[in-house]
Amino acid sequence: MSVPDSNISGRIAGHLTLLLMLAAVVARADYWPSPGTVTASYQPNQIANDHIWLDLDDIEHPTLAAVPAELPVESPVVSPPESAGDLLAYLRDGFSLSPVMNDRVQAQVNWFLRNPEYLERVLLRSQRYLPYIAAEIEQRGLPLELALLPVVESAYDPFAYSHGRAAGLWQIIPGTARRFGIRQNWWYDGRRDVIDSTRAALDYLAYLHELMQGDWLLAVASYNSGEGNVQKAVRQNQGKGRPSDFWNLKLSKETSSYVPKLMALVEIVRDPSAFGLTLPEIANKPQFAATDVGGQLDLALAAEIAGVDMETLYSFNSGFNRWATDPDGPHRLILPVEHVEDFQAALQSVPPAERVRWQRHKIRPGETISEIADHYNTPLASIKSVNGLRGNTIRAGDYLMIPVAAKPLSDYSLSADQRRNETQNRSRQGNRVDHIVASGDSFWSISQRYGVGMQELAAWNGMAPRDTLSIGQKLVIWTNRVSATTAKTSAATTRKLNYTVRNGDSLYLIANRFRISVTDLERWNNIDKNNILRPGQKLTMYVDVTRQSS
Repeated sequence: MSVPDSNISGRIAGHLTLLLMLAAVVARADYWPSPGTVTASYQPNQIANDHIWLDLDDIEHPTLAAVPAELPVESPVVSPPESAGDLLAYLRDGFSLSPVMNDRVQAQVNWFLRNPEYLERVLLRSQRYLPYIAAEIEQRGLPLELALLPVVESAYDPFAYSHGRAAGLWQIIPGTARRFGIRQNWWYDGRRDVIDSTRAALDYLAYLHELMQGDWLLAVASYNSGEGNVQKAVRQNQGKGRPSDFWNLKLSKETSSYVPKLMALVEIVRDPSAFGLTLPEIANKPQFAATDVGGQLDLALAAEIAGVDMETLYSFNSGFNRWATDPDGPHRLILPVEHVEDFQAALQSVPPAERVRWQRHKIRPGETISEIADHYNTPLASIKSVNGLRGNTIRAGDYLMIPVAAKPLSDYSLSADQRRNETQNRSRQGNRVDHIVASGDSFWSISQRYGVGMQELAAWNGMAPRDTLSIGQKLVIWTNRVSATTAKTSAATTRKLNYTVRNGDSLYLIANRFRISVTDLERWNNIDKNNILRPGQKLTMYVDVTRQSS
């Protein structure tokens, strides 16, 4: 479809400006690499979709091995192009890839035609993020068709997580995130942050486009399966004298349908009426803006002064795992545009010392710093940093300042812990078994024991099969197998126990003593981890007597 003349003029002017800038850089020959030098400032890795793909961290890649990793400078939030009407209409007017319609694309079109409610639901969900992503793509001069790629990757769900350990709108795996300087820690996972993940994904796609010699379909295929797999398929075809375009390559089943799915979406958005569809209107205006908060901020306090509910706050700030922003940054909060000005004014009235609640904790005899961190749901590193501790040695009678949540953890509805609890407590087919991870357990051994698949086991617990299990962690299992082992574990050896809290007790110490999880202890007694236990308080526990020997 043609582009309006005004857009053409604007883009020509932009291209001329870019050429002048490039000419100036070329004149500085001492900064220009010698022929054959890799100029990327990162070592790209594959980004997986909803399947397990081979991580290029494990593949020898001579071309990229020597490329240094650098932390990219964060770009400012870009507003979408100011034009009236529907953003989908704006995109279709700017589509630049050649239209494709073959049997493989038609098969994907047919799937969308059979599921129009899915397409409408996903496009409506994209309203929050699509204007920003489209603006970033256009600013870089990339094909606007790429704005539809998160539909294929995550259905525009920032909390999407695949069994291949891919997360966020762009489904970025941990190795790729490291290559692009995305922060991932206890507090924050930038793979789910719309700003960080979009920057990384577009950097990677631009690199792949250059690597694949200007072929966008090969670049998109590489984004899904890893560039090494696509390069191998290209070399095989070239060696046999066959065409080496995407449609003639022998790739995985997933990648072979991944590119056609994107192209099917492009064709539907290009002319929905040709397929008998009416697509929802997506407002072509900014939905959010980022504001600097200057330091760590409790998200419950942020939601309160911003005048939004917790779910809205988390949906715009999906990268935050816990009840507060990361103390080490990014020190920004993304808010609906209409709330930013009032939030900034209200935040000025909150002293920095009051933006996170602090608990003064007196160290009890026998307590360890890791137990204290677990009790307050705060990482060990944060406690050590705040209190100026270099090691893990603490003394009974001393005091520690602990950052704690202002509200019960259940109020932080889309934190990582609450999302996992919701996933685990969802009712499914079969008999529920709560398995406590023991030394030597793995997803494979547990799946074999209960007769379930590893992928299902991981999904029931909001994890991926390659994620690390921790001793004492609770896994929820839904199984139809009623074996002697399962029955013995789940019933015959489990006993109800009434426990009286003693001086010096904590939820962590009690759970560790009886080999149960703190989460179960909280659930059985309807208490919160931040509540202080009182001597004489009664607790109910369900313990496996076979696990109580020392």
